[in-house]
Amino acid sequence: MLLLAHLMSEPKTMNRNLSRIFPFAVAIFVAGQVAAQSPASLTLVKADRMLDPHSGNVLSPAAVLIENGKIKEVGQPSVVQSHASGELKTIDLGSATLLPGLIDGHTHLFLDIIVPPEAEAQRHGNGIFAPGNLLAIVESPTKRALMGAHLAREDLESGITTVRNLGHSGIDGDTELRDAIKAGRVSGPRILASGRKLITRGEYVQNLNPALADAILQQEFLLIDGTDRARQAVRQNAFQNVDLIKVSADENLTVPELAAVVEQAHRQHLKVAVHAIDKTSIQTAIDAGANSIEHGNEVTDTQLKQMRDKGIFFDLTPTFYGGFLLKITEPNIVISAASRAADASSAARRKQRYDQLVQRVLKSGVKFAAGSDMCWFYPGKTRGEASTQIFVNLRDAGMPALDVIRAITINSAEMLGWQDRVGAIEPGKFADLVAVSGDPFADITELERVRFVMKDGEVIKNEIAKP
Repeated sequence: MLLLAHLMSEPKTMNRNLSRIFPFAVAIFVAGQVAAQSPASLTLVKADRMLDPHSGNVLSPAAVLIENGKIKEVGQPSVVQSHASGELKTIDLGSATLLPGLIDGHTHLFLDIIVPPEAEAQRHGNGIFAPGNLLAIVESPTKRALMGAHLAREDLESGITTVRNLGHSGIDGDTELRDAIKAGRVSGPRILASGRKLITRGEYVQNLNPALADAILQQEFLLIDGTDRARQAVRQNAFQNVDLIKVSADENLTVPELAAVVEQAHRQHLKVAVHAIDKTSIQTAIDAGANSIEHGNEVTDTQLKQMRDKGIFFDLTPTFYGGFLLKITEPNIVISAASRAADASSAARRKQRYDQLVQRVLKSGVKFAAGSDMCWFYPGKTRGEASTQIFVNLRDAGMPALDVIRAITINSAEMLGWQDRVGAIEPGKFADLVAVSGDPFADITELERVRFVMKDGEVIKNEIAKP
């Protein structure tokens, strides 16, 4: 139509060309109008059962009507199908159980750490899970980006349709991967990216070459050193268009410093997730007004009450439950008898403490969610398979199956501030669906064997039925 307008403005060419171009232009205009007015294609997903995490009820049989990547209607198949008009594509999952897409509230898609041999760990250790973490920092950003995309795809194929990536992704690795997935250039879960992790100096790696230390640290972290620098760190991450701020709290971090982070982040409409293990760090996070506390293994009952009263989420990460460390190291390296015995004893103590933690969290009334904290290479498993196994650990620790499912669906959605988008199979939300063959209430390990995955109405994996 712009061409037609141009010809109309040129009297010398109008009479000669108008008779030829006008029918063509009209045909294009009419075709465009018809296409714009034609009804959008609809998808109907049917299954024998559908779990509602809010109520714990099971709808049987169930159908979900999807339009333009979002859920339009949920209900009995005959009723939902009768409301569909236009072209309808049906996916019949038979006797499967439908659940919302899973949410990993705490993951690290740009780390794939292999535990080093004992001698290397003892003689060259220079920080938390170094040298694995240090090697990741000094690797090429392009290499890390490609690895992150690969691990993201593996998460999605296991039914994890949304993740919160909490640091260890370089300066802009997770924000760029998030945008690439959103644009459809690569396949992966919906990502909330936190950019560089805010830390105090020496929190993760130590004893670096003084000539290179700052350059190395700046690739992965932003340092908190006083309230002004704390605010500046938030602004630097906000410049990279992050979705939230991640802080690692240790006993050196002060309440004023963390409060400055929280104030600046909230001013820019960003939530703050705080890694806090020991009692002192947990109290610092509570007093500073964090939105979520990650890990929190040494939390007291008094602190749980304070978190409940302030609406602070407790993000459980049962990563090392059930002898995880031995499972990921034994296939790769020779472990001495002494170390094996020490690891087994430590695993037993850790299990007992975590069982008690889960029960205290359930009794406290605090809001809780769950994350895998997965950043390790697990021999024989994809990243998604390793992550979903971590979720199952909560059931082994005494959490009822429904609460486990809530922790990685509706609860995580609220923690992320995305309860209007994900976490449940409800009209208006993204069409993120997974299906398992059995009953996850009776056997929570069904979550480790997701057989159907849909994200935004697009089928990612279907091992149950032909679409």
